[in-house]
Amino acid sequence: MITNAPVIFTTFENLPDPRADGGNKQHSLYEMVVITLCATICGAESWTDVERFGWEKYDWLKTFLELENDIPSHDTIGRVFAALDTAAFNVCLQDWIEHLQLELRGQGIHIDGKTARHSFDAATNRKALHLVSAWADGLSICLGQVATDEKSNEITAVPMLLDLIEIRGGVVTLDAMNCQRKTVAKIRDKQADYLITVKKNQEGLHQEIEKAFLEFGEENFKSRRCRSHTTKRKTRGRIEERTVTVAAAPRSLKESGRWADIATIGMVYRHREVDPKSTSEKSIKESDHVTYFISSLSPKAKLVESYVGKHWTVENRLHWTLDVTFTEDASRIRKGNGQEIMGGFRRLALSILKRDTSLKKESIRGKRLIAGWNNQALAAIIAGS
Repeated sequence: MITNAPVIFTTFENLPDPRADGGNKQHSLYEMVVITLCATICGAESWTDVERFGWEKYDWLKTFLELENDIPSHDTIGRVFAALDTAAFNVCLQDWIEHLQLELRGQGIHIDGKTARHSFDAATNRKALHLVSAWADGLSICLGQVATDEKSNEITAVPMLLDLIEIRGGVVTLDAMNCQRKTVAKIRDKQADYLITVKKNQEGLHQEIEKAFLEFGEENFKSRRCRSHTTKRKTRGRIEERTVTVAAAPRSLKESGRWADIATIGMVYRHREVDPKSTSEKSIKESDHVTYFISSLSPKAKLVESYVGKHWTVENRLHWTLDVTFTEDASRIRKGNGQEIMGGFRRLALSILKRDTSLKKESIRGKRLIAGWNNQALAAIIAGS
């Protein structure tokens, strides 16, 4: 065991070992977790990579791990993690997050799912793993994850994730699939606010909101009962304009009690123009898109717009990085719980790297390379966690 080990390591000390007591355990589960986390930070993408990392970093690892029987083989690592209790693993991650004592008040907590597309197994008719994650962009950390075997099961996975993580004081944003009364009630029970997209899967709610904004539109949105805030940005030949208009929720919605503590209804109008001279999309000139939402936040347009705009950071800063930098989509880990456990290591490694201040000017890819090359850099990144 490591003396004065970083909390990110010690949080796994009591992780239950799936191997039978009294069996021939040649390698410590704790040491396997430490090696795998370090390897994932440094670029490992498979159990074979973890074994390679272990041997290449053997002398460094030996300075703080016993490694009584040297480095475990990739088969041993894969077999143990395939049998590992994912709930217990997630509890360990929550213990680390609790230790960080994060200030969640006012923070956007953006929840969305992602499929590891090559984790399916045709031989056993096993579907690709779908992980639902909670991303706190302002804190650069993944607060937790829950697995399902397909996207449609997000409706049941999201309440499970909300039970797992701390959200008090935060603002939870969700897409239209998760516009569910039980989900809204759970968020409020945990003393957080919500902002959730509304589509025709909630037909009555959608119609009521649409009717209200059609009436505002007849007055050119000049009514005192609504407020708007517009943002514009130009990137790579595209001009995107987003206008968020909010109003107090109608009395009928508030008094119905169906949507816990609903305070605001809103509309997002997106307009995009494309310059044919600077893009290959010559057939596209401009497009418009309208969506609606509900929220427990007060109807303050600028405040609400900030959370609307940040929802997709879960895609841009978590999921995109997991695919491009961690190559999660290409992962072929399939046995047992192995893919979910590796998904946890990836999200943990990304959170550690995002929060690292020792290599401020480096990208995530750059930090991983430097950590793999330089033991002191890796030690500093881990210590900072």
